[in-house]
Amino acid sequence: METLQEIQDFFNKGYLQYRPNLTIDCAIFGYLDGELQLLLVKNKILTMWCLPGGYVKKSESLNKAASRITVNRTGIKNLFLKQFKTFGNPGRNHSHEGFNQEKLFESTGLKIDKNSWLGGETISVGLYAITDIINTNPKADFFSSECRWFPLNELPKLGFDHDEMVQEALFTMRMHLYHFPIGKNLLPPKFTLKEIKLFYEVMSGKKLNATNFPNKLISIGLLIKLDEKKKIGAHRSPTYYKFNDEAYEKALREGLVLV
Repeated sequence: METLQEIQDFFNKGYLQYRPNLTIDCAIFGYLDGELQLLLVKNKILTMWCLPGGYVKKSESLNKAASRITVNRTGIKNLFLKQFKTFGNPGRNHSHEGFNQEKLFESTGLKIDKNSWLGGETISVGLYAITDIINTNPKADFFSSECRWFPLNELPKLGFDHDEMVQEALFTMRMHLYHFPIGKNLLPPKFTLKEIKLFYEVMSGKKLNATNFPNKLISIGLLIKLDEKKKIGAHRSPTYYKFNDEAYEKALREGLVLV
C-alpha cells in the first residue's frame, strides 16, 4: 500500500479482502561478507523497529502471504521460507510505547476504535526467510520511515513481541540449517571449502570441524569439485566447488542430515 487512498480503503474496507486478526511476521535473515544480518522496518505510528509483516488476504495461503511481504520488502522472489512459530498471547499487540492515535490521524485522517476490524487482538504466524543482502532493495512503505539491515549483534529494541520472534526464528533457522541446504543463493556460483565452512559457521553460530563438515557435504553429493583453483598466493590455491543443482533441489524438498 503506497497511497493515502489505498490506506483509507484498507482501514475502512480491508475486512472484505483480508482475514481479520490473522497476520504474518517475517524474520528475513541476510548474509554478506561473513556476517548475518536481519531486515527491520521502523513504524511511523509507533516509532519503533519491527519485523516486516502484514495481514493475510482471504485468497492467500500463509506461505503466499509471506512471499508477498518478503517480495515487497526485498524485491526478491522465491525466497526460502519456513514457519517457525505462531504467536497469540493475550496483550501481544500492545507495545511498551503504545499506539499513537494522534499520529495515525495526522497521517491518514483515520482512527481505530473498538468496533474496527483492526481493533482486536491478532494471532501472528512467524516465518523466516534467508537471502543475500547484495541483491536486495529494502523498501519502506506508507507506515514505515525506514527499512534496512542490522547486524544480528546490533539489533535495536523491537516493538510488540518481536524480540521474542527474532530469538525463535534464529533458533529454528539454525535447527533447520542441518536439514535443508540454504547456501545456493547466498554464496558465489563457485566457492572454496573454507568459504562454505565459514558460511555455515556464521549461520549456525558454531565452530565446525575444518575437514569433517566439508567432507560430509561432498560425501552426500551436495557439492561438485571443479577443475579450477582460487589463486590467493604462490603456494595457496584451494580448489573451487559448486552446488549440485539436482541434489540441492531434492534436499530442499525432502530434507537431509548435514551433521
